[in-house]
Amino acid sequence: MMINKVWAVYFSATGTTKKVTEYVANAISEKIDAPIDTVDFTIPDARKRSLEFGKDDLVVFGTPVYAGRVPNVLLSFLNENIKADNTCSIPIVVYGNRNYDDALKELIRILNNDGFEIIAAGAFVGEHAFSKVLAAGRPDESDMLLAEELAEKAAKRICLSDNKPVEILCFKDEKSLRPYYQPKDNNGTAINILKVKPKTNDNCNKCGLCAKICPMGSISYEDQSNILGICIKCGACIKKCPVEAKFFDDKGYLYHKKDLEMTYTRRSEPEIF
Repeated sequence: MMINKVWAVYFSATGTTKKVTEYVANAISEKIDAPIDTVDFTIPDARKRSLEFGKDDLVVFGTPVYAGRVPNVLLSFLNENIKADNTCSIPIVVYGNRNYDDALKELIRILNNDGFEIIAAGAFVGEHAFSKVLAAGRPDESDMLLAEELAEKAAKRICLSDNKPVEILCFKDEKSLRPYYQPKDNNGTAINILKVKPKTNDNCNKCGLCAKICPMGSISYEDQSNILGICIKCGACIKKCPVEAKFFDDKGYLYHKKDLEMTYTRRSEPEIF
């Protein structure tokens, strides 16, 4: 197949999905000697545009995993604003060491419906959005070695003109997707953190960075302690604040965070297909 441009297209609130997606796209670009371009649709204004890709494009498409699925706040953009013409694609999901559940299956279905042909895929691990302990520092060197392997195998398929869609057997069934992962307390009662929002402490120096990077545009530029809209618990405002001014104090959120950190201490490994 002839690829004239490689694209890295991603949503990445804390940078982990960006790291993997751009790495794979850049590696393939170098291996097949094609130029590369990037579309970061993390910020709300970026999701107002429409994206169209042709038969001579290759799109490495990355999203994080929220509650075992593609973030539901992205679904309208993914389903309505992206179009492809039998465009080769490599979907990538990045999860916080628990499980990616049906997220990769869901992303593959979305891209297929948008007109993409899947030639490879991957599920990688990144530091959890809630925690600085769970999968800390990932994706790490070992993870990126598998990202390199994914790029190498995809490049070989391209150079061999093997443009048949890859059959990812574990995602091939037509069964409905599993429900979103539901955290529970130690009594087995569901914990609902959908309406939980971060607080702001006295460290805040009004720099406005949190408002600038919020993927939902929910933090006021004038008063960063004012959360105007929904919070998806992506962790951007907390992890990127230079003075550690943002935090959560909701009991259900904190219980869930601690439970994740204590339960999923084993190292989950990325998978490529």
